[in-house]
Amino acid sequence: MDPIEKSGYYYPNRFGLIMLEALQEVMGKNGLNAILNLAHLSDLIDNYPPANLERQFDFSDISMLGIALEEMYGPRGGFGLAERAGRTTFSDALRNFGAMAGASDLAFKVLPLQQKLRIGLPAMAKIFSQVSDQHSTVEEKDTELHYLIHRCPVCWGRSGEDRSVCGIATGLLKESLKWVSGGHEFRVDESECIAKGDELCRFVVHKEPIA
Repeated sequence: MDPIEKSGYYYPNRFGLIMLEALQEVMGKNGLNAILNLAHLSDLIDNYPPANLERQFDFSDISMLGIALEEMYGPRGGFGLAERAGRTTFSDALRNFGAMAGASDLAFKVLPLQQKLRIGLPAMAKIFSQVSDQHSTVEEKDTELHYLIHRCPVCWGRSGEDRSVCGIATGLLKESLKWVSGGHEFRVDESECIAKGDELCRFVVHKEPIA
């Protein structure tokens, strides 16, 4: 697989660090090193980013990690591992971050479920738009909330795919919804993906939790 050209758009180092640690937790040190070699990211072996908020973790690196996971574990297995890493990234890096931290306040906990979703999902979008070069917005429909990523790191530089590929983002969203809702799981479907030729990545969140 050929490397994707650097994008010049970045996540904070801390997000990159947590993502790599999450993958290491799932597949072990040797497994992650194999993925990093495959993704042309061998410079990250034993050299993870520092735990700061400097924007230095390039979108192309995140995309290459996803491609390498799919190469090694197949599309379905790779997506599943990426989703697990996304969930861990949220629970380790974002749950106590900025606006998301308020979800543990008593005043938030007593709100109706739908109100929690209406507040929580835009809070997530705001964090990414503020601390990274990922631009996210939220649209509300009758039975759904749509989380839109207008500049997506997870599929950066990818095209010609016949399916949605943003596993890390799907995992981040699922775990954020679980956090703001007080433990409910929600169905999240990526209905549009830039890697398929769509203009943006659209994640459809069904407002009713999974029973």
